[in-house]
Amino acid sequence: MNNYSVKNVLKKNTMIIVMFIVYIFFAVMTHGNIFYASQFTALITQNAYVFVLGTGMLMCMLTGGNIDLSVGSFVCFIGAIAGVFSVLKNVNTPLSLLIVLGVGILYGVLLGYLIAYLNIPPWIATLAGYLAFRGAGTEILTKVSTTSAISDFPEPLLKMFSGRVFETSSGVLNIPCLAVGVAAIVLVVVNNYRSRNAKFKKGYETEPMGYVHAKSILEAGIIGLLTFKFAMDGGIPVVLIWVVAIMLIYNFICEKTVIGRHFMTVGGNAETARLSGINNKVVMFVAYLNMSILTVIASLMVTARFKAANSFAGQNFEMDAISACIVGGVSAYGGSGTVFGMAIGAALIGIINLGMSLMGIDQNWQKVVKGGVLLAAVVFDIWTKKNSGKK
Repeated sequence: MNNYSVKNVLKKNTMIIVMFIVYIFFAVMTHGNIFYASQFTALITQNAYVFVLGTGMLMCMLTGGNIDLSVGSFVCFIGAIAGVFSVLKNVNTPLSLLIVLGVGILYGVLLGYLIAYLNIPPWIATLAGYLAFRGAGTEILTKVSTTSAISDFPEPLLKMFSGRVFETSSGVLNIPCLAVGVAAIVLVVVNNYRSRNAKFKKGYETEPMGYVHAKSILEAGIIGLLTFKFAMDGGIPVVLIWVVAIMLIYNFICEKTVIGRHFMTVGGNAETARLSGINNKVVMFVAYLNMSILTVIASLMVTARFKAANSFAGQNFEMDAISACIVGGVSAYGGSGTVFGMAIGAALIGIINLGMSLMGIDQNWQKVVKGGVLLAAVVFDIWTKKNSGKK
């Protein structure tokens, strides 16, 4: 079977094609407004949390379709804790970050223990967190502020999770940004050819050279376009650095490490994994500890973006993260999914959010559309598995 036939390539990249079609649709419907440089920046800054939380949710779902319903409420709670220490108590930024990270680790350990070792179903344990942290975060913010919000965060903290790298005035071509983009293009293209050569030397099936050429040109074009747009809008968003770093790290973990293969194996068949010597409990524990740590990072991103911690932060974030995974091809039953696929799902959700907002579509209808997209992705996943002979 030719895995690189036109039919198989199109099938493998269905969501990427859908993403481009949706983007073109909104480009037409918004009369090109979505193509402005500022909108490219907005797409990243407004949806960075989806990529971060989606990465954590991916690791949970790989273990057997498990999810974390508490992430949105925990975002609110962490923001409140960060505000209390860094603003109200004037604790320096490094110590404030250590405190909120410690809170995240503590919750992750507790949640992981409840799920992995006490066998409490994940949706019940995280539903408890969903209710508790929303209440606790709101209570803290209400007690310390009449507006249920804490602002005036210290500049060092804000710069770590917001703003731009090599910042210049909007409309002025940012040369350092272009240099970074060129370097990224070189790295991606060289990696494509090195990867093919490595497979060829080991005797594995390799992509046709034409496929590698086309893939490299397309990827270079996308990176080049993004780089130019960011360069014209003041520079590379700081959150993009966070997002890229996190996704590269977790992509390496999932594809190149033993623990990554353990996540896949446990999700595919937990009993087989146990009999093969994998400690299922440790895998589950690590998944939820990891989710909590990434939620802390997402919370700091959101807090820095708005320069305030408020009681509405994190609402429906858990749904966005789950949607990004499902739309990105992560199996609802566990055992399969990639960081790259999740990223495509997150980008698609972000494009839909941005496009509908630019069109002035009501928030309620936006939710209807995203619900339809999520359902369509699940139906497509089931249909694909049936047609490929999988159960």
